[in-house]
Amino acid sequence: MTNNEIALVTGATAGLGQAVAKALAEHGTHVLVHGRDADRAAAVADRIEKAGGTAEIYLADLASLAQTRELADRVRADHGRLRLLVNNAGVGAGRPPYRRRRLSEDGHELRFAVNYLAPVLLARRLTPALRDGAPARIVNVGSVGQAPVDLADLRMDAHYTGAQAYYRSKFALAAFTFDLAEELADTGVTVNCLHPATFMNTHMVREAMMPPMSTVGAGAKAVLNLAVGPTGGATTGRYFDGAKEARAHAGTYDPAVRARLRAVTAELLAPFLGEGARRAVR
Repeated sequence: MTNNEIALVTGATAGLGQAVAKALAEHGTHVLVHGRDADRAAAVADRIEKAGGTAEIYLADLASLAQTRELADRVRADHGRLRLLVNNAGVGAGRPPYRRRRLSEDGHELRFAVNYLAPVLLARRLTPALRDGAPARIVNVGSVGQAPVDLADLRMDAHYTGAQAYYRSKFALAAFTFDLAEELADTGVTVNCLHPATFMNTHMVREAMMPPMSTVGAGAKAVLNLAVGPTGGATTGRYFDGAKEARAHAGTYDPAVRARLRAVTAELLAPFLGEGARRAVR
């Protein structure tokens, strides 16, 4: 990627997202800093600008599909061409024993909403801007922790744990990555998913009371490999563990599993997708 290109990084006010936003700015990318808190977003943008980069602030709660749609629409209105979308924002497993279930504004299980539905909606609504900005890239920040989605119990009314909800949301995100990459083949837009690093020293890991095993910098380096490195431009529809190509959960490659997930997702997002995007997910 070259100077003056535009990238949207979700969850850019802390942890991995903040590190990625700063690193992209150092590469000369104009960074759209997404967050929920205005003060924290302003602090990140200010640090980027003091270091010689450029940034803009975009506020939205990705637990709300309406706010997620509005975020995408503001970005499209302000910037007709987008070169990079980093779907980084996420909700972790929570505190042990991971039993507290929360629902989103729209009534979806919170992790499924933020970690999966919001990235899908953003990618769908920003696809025109990415295609106009091609060569462009979508990088979905996933996890090595993945578990098949129970389509009969998306809210996890039975047998809920935050860890299992997190794993299901990341399974769904990987499956979507492979679907979207196929749809966007030959458009100049690559779509990849990665597990950035294991147990990075982030709030998400500390909240789960896990001892950190990796630095945020290591995770950011893996994201940058796909966001600005040659690998992310030449490769699409792949899953990476750090900087190395790997295999996601076997179920994410199953056409039947993906078709069922795609159909359910299209139904859930139908009120928030434009007609063109609705046609794409059928």
